[in-house]
This record gives sequence, C-alpha cells and structure tokens, in this order.
Amino acid sequence: MNKMRRRFKQTVPLEERLAQEAERLREQAKQLPHGSEREALLRKARQAETGSHISDWLRSAGLQPPE
Repeated sequence: MNKMRRRFKQTVPLEERLAQEAERLREQAKQLPHGSEREALLRKARQAETGSHISDWLRSAGLQPPE
C-alpha cells in the first residue's frame, strides 16, 4: 500500500488565514445569545488571533537566531 499524500500550496499566508478565521468566529458569535456556546466561539477567535500575532512575531526581522 503506497498511498500518495496530497499536498496543497497555500496561497494566503497563515497569519491572514488565522485573522480571517477569528473574524468569522466573532461574526458567528454575534448571532448567538449570551451563553457557553458563544463564549467558546469567542475563545476560539482569541486563540486564532493570538496565533496570528505569534506567527507575525516569529517571522519578524527583529528576531535574530543565536550566534
């Protein structure tokens, strides 16, 4: 069994995809009444936004490898 793995070339950077996902989750949370489901969506949105910021920070020019 030699399965070929499908590979995808991402056209949108990770940071942008995470920011879009955070915005989508926030819009979805606005539709729900206050409660645990809404809070879970908002938590996921914050996590996606944090991931985007961390990825930006890791790719920044100010970060230098150890010598």
